[in-house]
Amino acid sequence: MLPVDEIRLHFNPASLVLLNVVLGFLMFGIALDTRIDDFKRVARMPGAMAVGIGAQFVVLPAVTFALTLILKPGPSIALGMILVACCPPGNISQILTHRAGGNVALSVSMTAISNALSIVVMPLNFAFWGGLHPTASALLKTIALDPMDMLGHIVMIIGIPFVLGVACAHQLPRFTARIKKPARILSFLALIAFIVGAIAGNWRYFLDYVGLVLMAVVIHDALAFGTGYLCARLSGLGDYDRRAVSIEVGIRNAGLGLVLIFSFFGGLGGMAVVAGVWGLLGHHRGPCAGELVGAQARDAVSARRVLVTGGDGFLGRGVLAALAGKSLDVLVALDVREVPAERQLPGVVYRQQDVRDAAIGDTLAAHAIETVVHLASIVTPGKDSNRAFEHSVDVGGTRNVLEACVAQGVRHIVVSSSGAAYGYHADNPAWITEAQPLRGNPVFA
Repeated sequence: MLPVDEIRLHFNPASLVLLNVVLGFLMFGIALDTRIDDFKRVARMPGAMAVGIGAQFVVLPAVTFALTLILKPGPSIALGMILVACCPPGNISQILTHRAGGNVALSVSMTAISNALSIVVMPLNFAFWGGLHPTASALLKTIALDPMDMLGHIVMIIGIPFVLGVACAHQLPRFTARIKKPARILSFLALIAFIVGAIAGNWRYFLDYVGLVLMAVVIHDALAFGTGYLCARLSGLGDYDRRAVSIEVGIRNAGLGLVLIFSFFGGLGGMAVVAGVWGLLGHHRGPCAGELVGAQARDAVSARRVLVTGGDGFLGRGVLAALAGKSLDVLVALDVREVPAERQLPGVVYRQQDVRDAAIGDTLAAHAIETVVHLASIVTPGKDSNRAFEHSVDVGGTRNVLEACVAQGVRHIVVSSSGAAYGYHADNPAWITEAQPLRGNPVFA
């Protein structure tokens, strides 16, 4: 059996071109879920964003470099581990963050920023750490890798599809809504098919050498999640943000690494096997990690960051008083009027804002809200009120709040049921439940 550094895995040129197209389509699909606001949100969550980006582009490559010095794998295996560590996050990180009960808004923004930065940072990062490695640097010199060539390739398969996807989402929102789910599923399945195909086409090599890399990849994988979690914890981030950072750093786009290995390294044995194993483990291990973190989250208080509309109303004051004693991470109260200081509760953030305000989404994002209790409504119309105004608040305001919740990835919405929805009838039961038929009175229509 030849040393792993001397073998070359085979992937015919036509298949490689198609793989580049598939990866570009995958990046396009990721970008369809990206909004301009995802980049703007960085300014509203600078601490968590800085921790996540730093953990991905600075700490993880450094930890990987140290791991290769400890494990002492072959030079090509070490290069493969460093390359995977320098890749941007994978396309399932936001789904796993949602399942784990983490900050989806933070995850979405980190994915957007990381993929944009990786166009330039990834080749430079790999050249730096690979060139610094005591054994892998010599192998890297024999390949005569030009970081600018790699940069150009990354621009083609990440940069251009990413920009096109963001532009499509911004300019054609209805079209994007129709195609983004099929595009994501199709590109994901195609990528898995190519990874499996690359391994199947080199099955003998894979069987011969997988034992050399499997333990290293498993340890590396665990360290990636651990690096994200530890960086977030040491930085003082709450559990909600820590889950997002852990998953974002732990999920790597090994498919991109595989493309670059076949394009620039001639299918170098150790590198290709590392990326192939990472790719296969990533799409099976990721959901398990999400469920593990999610299980921990579900053991804690289910709603850690809560916003209450109509916070100074009769119901709102009661709800806030109950929640204020729950040691939540964030509790925000919105009301159309400024709440007098003597009625403000300690630990509650009060904001004066109309539920019809288009900036409701900005408020949700600024506080990374995961649960909204919507109580704002007109209970007793004033003498100058009119039907159009009441409709704009009760119906238009509720629609605005719900749309903002969807746009910002809010996980739970609680709405107080109105007696008007069930109607005021003599045969109503003493206690009306949601199982009661909706028999609204025409006067409220």
